[in-house]
Amino acid sequence: GVTLKLSELLVSAGTQMNSFADIDIKGLAADSRRVKPGYLFAALPGITIDGRTFIPDAIEHGAVAVLSPEGTSISAKNIALITDENPRLRLAQLAAEFYARQPETAVAVTGTNGKTSVAYFLHQIWRSAGYQSAAMGTLGIISQTVEETGNLTTPDPVSLHQKLANLYDHGVNYVAMEASSHGLDQFRIDGVKLSAAGFTNLSRDHLDYHGSMSTYLSAKLRLFTDVLAPRATAVVNADIAESKDVIAACEARSHKIFTFGYLGETLKLISIKALSDSQEINIELQGRRHTLTIPLVGNFQAMNLLCAAGLALATGVTMKQVTEALKQVHGAPGRLEH
Repeated sequence: GVTLKLSELLVSAGTQMNSFADIDIKGLAADSRRVKPGYLFAALPGITIDGRTFIPDAIEHGAVAVLSPEGTSISAKNIALITDENPRLRLAQLAAEFYARQPETAVAVTGTNGKTSVAYFLHQIWRSAGYQSAAMGTLGIISQTVEETGNLTTPDPVSLHQKLANLYDHGVNYVAMEASSHGLDQFRIDGVKLSAAGFTNLSRDHLDYHGSMSTYLSAKLRLFTDVLAPRATAVVNADIAESKDVIAACEARSHKIFTFGYLGETLKLISIKALSDSQEINIELQGRRHTLTIPLVGNFQAMNLLCAAGLALATGVTMKQVTEALKQVHGAPGRLEH
């Protein structure tokens, strides 16, 4: 296992340190039941429960450090206390620092629908181009070397960085992740170094959580305004009403922008002809026309495919490799299979 001095863990986050700088941190947990001796416990304010109520429990399990919101005090004298105005964001940064290994090319996809398909298509395009890759999200982790089932739409930052480090250790150097609006809103993927990000669409969904469409949109836009480093590549659906907002947010960060769809400039959908178990799509990629028969049904799948193609081009796959791969992609397991 990894062990870092508390001072090493906090160096990138720029924290004022007290006398505990020398203690060894052997792991991180945001759930007090997962705390083991030597762990840092993140006491996060939740929507229903406040993690601070579990600090005594975490200390009993052997926690040596606690991360919590500003204004927290603890009675235990021998415990390092780190307070932060945004402890969720800080935990994502700490997890990235603690595990410190991730596939060198990571891409995240957000949007109401299509995240799973885009991540899965992108994984297939990369694989077809000869890259060691993985897709991570609703279907678990799919790759040539690591398989894991279960929903990981956007896991908590600790397990996310554990999984990324595990992929890296298994030789995976390209990973496509789904980024849910909940995950973005709760700063779960802020520690991931992304090369590119995609925006599929936005429809009335999850309003129980976000309250209104505008807060829902801004949660998704965090992927481009906060998580994606400036001057990275954003792949945006040009056909949705919100595309102007998304593009404006990306321009403010100097991202390179690839647009896709009927109104797309980089990846333009010209026409779709439905066949019995496939479709013939006419597309223009970076100014060159291609007619491809793809083994998928549904217009939206053509859109998802263009989003994945844009993300592939953004991460170094050649046009020829992309068009070859598109002819043989298949749908994500359990999504509109025959």
